[in-house]
Amino acid sequence: MSETEFPWWKKGVFYQIYPRSYMDKNGDGIGDIAGITDRLNYVSELGVDGVWISPCFESPMKDFGYDVSDYRKIDPLFGSNEDFDALLKRAHELDLKVIVDMVISHTSIEHPWFSESRLSSDNRKADWYVWADPKPDGSPPNNWQSIFGGPAWTFDTKRGQYYFHSFLKEQPDLNFHNEAVQKQMLSECEYWLERNIDGFRLDTANHYFHDQELRDNPPRDHSKISTGLQIDTVIPYTMQQHVYDKSRPENLEFLRKLRKLMDKYGDKMTLGEIGDDDPYKLSVEYTQDGDALHTTYNTHFIAGTSESELTPEKIYMPFKELAKHSTTCWPSWAFTNHDVVRVATRWGKGVQDKESFAVLLNKLLLSLRGTPFLYQGDELGLPEASIPYEQIQDPWGKFMWPEWQGRDGCRTPMPWNKDAPAAGFSLNNNQEIETWLPIPEDHQVRAVNIQDAEENSVLHQTREFIHWRKTQDLLQTGDIKFYEDAPKTLIVFDRYNDNEKLLCVFNISEKDVTFDGETYAPLSVTYTKN
Repeated sequence: MSETEFPWWKKGVFYQIYPRSYMDKNGDGIGDIAGITDRLNYVSELGVDGVWISPCFESPMKDFGYDVSDYRKIDPLFGSNEDFDALLKRAHELDLKVIVDMVISHTSIEHPWFSESRLSSDNRKADWYVWADPKPDGSPPNNWQSIFGGPAWTFDTKRGQYYFHSFLKEQPDLNFHNEAVQKQMLSECEYWLERNIDGFRLDTANHYFHDQELRDNPPRDHSKISTGLQIDTVIPYTMQQHVYDKSRPENLEFLRKLRKLMDKYGDKMTLGEIGDDDPYKLSVEYTQDGDALHTTYNTHFIAGTSESELTPEKIYMPFKELAKHSTTCWPSWAFTNHDVVRVATRWGKGVQDKESFAVLLNKLLLSLRGTPFLYQGDELGLPEASIPYEQIQDPWGKFMWPEWQGRDGCRTPMPWNKDAPAAGFSLNNNQEIETWLPIPEDHQVRAVNIQDAEENSVLHQTREFIHWRKTQDLLQTGDIKFYEDAPKTLIVFDRYNDNEKLLCVFNISEKDVTFDGETYAPLSVTYTKN
């Protein structure tokens, strides 16, 4: 096995950090860069190989950093560029890679580029964004819908045209058909490559281009509606086939340009977030030739908001879908991230032993073929937090209420010390500290200091497993084969290569289960090498 065939990003484990909620160093109730740096020893001891840091660039925070107003400046809320440099230096001293979230499909409405673009239809940046005239009756140019609710077009009275936004109206989409925009966004990426980051997680990586004819999206067969999102609820966005507002063929050509830039800087990586009607087909297109993305972040395991049961089919299905298009594509997986209901709750319907279930979930993720991404708090087995309506911060949650509280339930601050103010999230020990989101009691009792003191805690078992995984080439690089004839309360697969195999058995029930002459204890994980 060569390092070219299995580079660091294929063999490693990543840990996602949501800066607002990881560690508050300056005592304002919001996490910051210095706080992350302060906790890098903890991350390193966990055994992971790299961290993905969610957006921390300057932003008015309408979508909490996913609306960027300056790509080259750390938002003062989180610190400074020098703080980021210190974080990067410390991470590299600990042999941790750092990838940052680049949100380049759209900017903030407060970005200077948009302020100039909206002035007229003939200024220097007039076509840096997607502008269109209204229909004769004044209605939007076509039927495209915003993911966050309502039409994907907002009328701008200053310019007298509509502008396109896939998300909030405060997040106008850039016009990548303009070569100047492409060149500028590559330059924004290069700025951080020059600062020695190790790669990018590319937000909405298939959203860069739109159909220039602005054709209407066709309807989806209502009997086969699939949200393509993390939510269960049917909304206008989910009623369409997204043929013209994203996943356009030109998108791949831009990703190839980005890859050429990345390759100039050596051993870097790109992780693309793919949300599409057929994300597996698109993932293969974007990675198979080795000249665009390195890997893609597939969404099947994180979809849905309703509490449900973990089943073997939930695990087998995305691999089967991927195999329809490629058996060599290298995927990336997560069970939880900053946008979805935490998996301990989402798949934990009826489970009584929450801690054992959380350990099983972590080991399962870390045993699948592909690059695993743990989200902060996964190592503690944190459940979804319930947020009172009056404390909801997420604009998507406000739109979806009461069907869904939005994304705040997975974004609450990390509990570090059960007995400290704000569960140790703030380092200034202010008894009156008010965190930007509440920290629920069932998170506080799962705090790091509590679990550090318990040998069988979720944290201890997850940490030990990550370190053990480093010694298991088959879990890092082996192929995978599922036993679909196993009992429906077992998830069974081989990780294998030409010379050996590792049988992996996960009893996802709370009863003994017998298979192939062996009995497996409730919520147990068993590995047998042959």
